[in-house]
Amino acid sequence: METANCSAAAVENGNMGSQRDRSLVPERLQRREQERQLELERRKQERQNQEVEEEKSDFFAAAFARERAAMEELLESGESVERLEEAATRLQGLQKLLNDSVLFLASYDLRQGQDALARLQAALADRRQQLQPKKRFAFKTRRKDAASATQVDCAAPGAPAAEGILASPPSLKEEGGFGSSCVCGFSNLKSQVLEKRAEELHQRDVLLTELSNCKIKLYGNPNTLRLTKARSCTVLCGPVSTSVFLEDCSECVLAAACQQLRVHTTRDTRIFLQVTSRAIVEDCSGIQFAPYTWSYPGIDKDLEGSGLDKSKNNWNDVDDFNWLARGVASPNWCILPEEERMIQWD
Repeated sequence: METANCSAAAVENGNMGSQRDRSLVPERLQRREQERQLELERRKQERQNQEVEEEKSDFFAAAFARERAAMEELLESGESVERLEEAATRLQGLQKLLNDSVLFLASYDLRQGQDALARLQAALADRRQQLQPKKRFAFKTRRKDAASATQVDCAAPGAPAAEGILASPPSLKEEGGFGSSCVCGFSNLKSQVLEKRAEELHQRDVLLTELSNCKIKLYGNPNTLRLTKARSCTVLCGPVSTSVFLEDCSECVLAAACQQLRVHTTRDTRIFLQVTSRAIVEDCSGIQFAPYTWSYPGIDKDLEGSGLDKSKNNWNDVDDFNWLARGVASPNWCILPEEERMIQWD
């Protein structure tokens, strides 16, 4: 009798379990349908986003090509300062167009645009140089090269490193092989403290090359900054209207605000940066980034004059052209830890 009761209870429990399972079937189907609908919506959104990005990329390509052609025409026929100024204005417009498009452009397209801007910038500088009035011929005594003299002084046995600001350093001159009166800067110096004031470099191209163990302060608003072959140098620069280039540098510190930063063949360097587009590194190692923190009296006015958008700062958004692995951080650059950002600039 007891066995029969147990069998009946088991059957009843089985029936209840079957009913419960059947009642769960609609719930499972409903949940599966919801998941399917969510997946379809996600794919649809991805397609729409892709279409929007393609439309934006097509618009960028057409607008960039149109403005680039207009500027090249101005440079070819630029026989007056006014036409070159118009070309310079168009160049700034092209730079802004590229900066506004970095979020949706592929890395290849971004690099192509930046290379085109660099070529146009060089062509504009060449045309400006051609329009400079030629110097009248005159006999003059040959001067000893200032850079060589500086190197001799620094290499003298027992000579102490210069502590004060160099009064008349060997700046880059019109006659000295760098070729343009629009270019200023320093070269071939060791263990010096150097500076240029705002009136000296306003909207000029600054070139710093072959410097070692120097501290350079650039106040004001230059047009471009190029730092090459520097070793153990600190460069503090006011807002740069267009591009900053680093090449073949090591163990340096740079503080700069700019539209575009490109770093080539450089190692073990810290960069305190404010930039409106994505920074680019290539063939580099040991590069560290942090926000731009250098300040001086009048920097707000220089920042306004530079045309930089203070609301855009992509200091930690870096493209490494030697690292294409998606979702894996590049080993060639990193964010400088906050505890190492506290620097006494002066």
